[in-house]
Amino acid sequence: MVFSRAVNCFVTGASGFIGANLVHELVGRGHRVRALLRPGADVRGLTGVAYERVGGDITDKSDELARLMEGCDWCFHVAASYALWLEDYEPMFRANVLGTQKVIRAAFKAGCARIVYTSTVGCIGLPREVRGDRLIPTDEKATVSEAQMTNPYKLSKWQAEVAARELAQQGAPVVIVNPSAPIGPRDVKPTPTGQLVVDFLNRAMPAYLDTGLNFVHVRDVAVGHILAAEKGRLGERYILGNAEGNWTMQHALQELAALTGVPAPTMRVPYQVALAAAHLNELLSRITRRPPKAPVAGVRMAKHKMWFDPAKAIRELGLPQTPPTQALTDAVAWFRAHGYVKR
Repeated sequence: MVFSRAVNCFVTGASGFIGANLVHELVGRGHRVRALLRPGADVRGLTGVAYERVGGDITDKSDELARLMEGCDWCFHVAASYALWLEDYEPMFRANVLGTQKVIRAAFKAGCARIVYTSTVGCIGLPREVRGDRLIPTDEKATVSEAQMTNPYKLSKWQAEVAARELAQQGAPVVIVNPSAPIGPRDVKPTPTGQLVVDFLNRAMPAYLDTGLNFVHVRDVAVGHILAAEKGRLGERYILGNAEGNWTMQHALQELAALTGVPAPTMRVPYQVALAAAHLNELLSRITRRPPKAPVAGVRMAKHKMWFDPAKAIRELGLPQTPPTQALTDAVAWFRAHGYVKR
């Protein structure tokens, strides 16, 4: 479903990492963007791009959201509450599950021709071990269940994706995308992956865990959203990752060292030591009311190498494959240019 004209787009989560890059890509292709932003939203990632701002929240009444979406051809629901530790997880479930239901229903009611829902690879099965020493990256067909969602964030996103699939079965024109670990410019907060780069540049990473991620340029993820709206099959999901991006953490740090001249940490922390420290960190957080630097959920996720196969998105959507090294290069340049690196 390729539009030959400029498309009116509605974007939730436009101030976030993926959302901001998506807005830049849409406008760069001649499309018009209406961005749903809460009061006080940090819009630094949207600097230099023209868009229409509308106030609201994804948990607003569906009728109100539908009114804001009137005249839009595509809806991109990127907004989500992301945290691996909270004192109260109820607002996260309300935003991620109820918010997803409301946005998709509103977009369906408003007549959007495509609704692209941003899920996560956390909702896809983990890589399979072969002979105990080789991992096979998983794809969209990997068997997974709610019982395997090991922390509140993953569980909330799983329930949201289930809701999106159910609404697709009811006729809503939904396509689901599952980004892996995006890296690149406009990571304002920054995200956990971006924070890894910032900590590396500031020499605040004395050691590392034996884990792995699928690194993908955030620009490819943004383009993948647009391709999903143009070409994605309704009710299907697509991993937005990089076929060459399945790297161990050690490999990623060595690449950063080669790019920056900053020495990579050489000490690897045993998993059980990291887990014990995380439990202690969370105990202190309940006293200080400050988020732990290394939450238990994060350490438990790091026990597994999050390696994925994006072949379906490459084949069906034409997902671009920018080298992961370029993604790191662009992230480093952006963080340095925007004051994240101490002199």
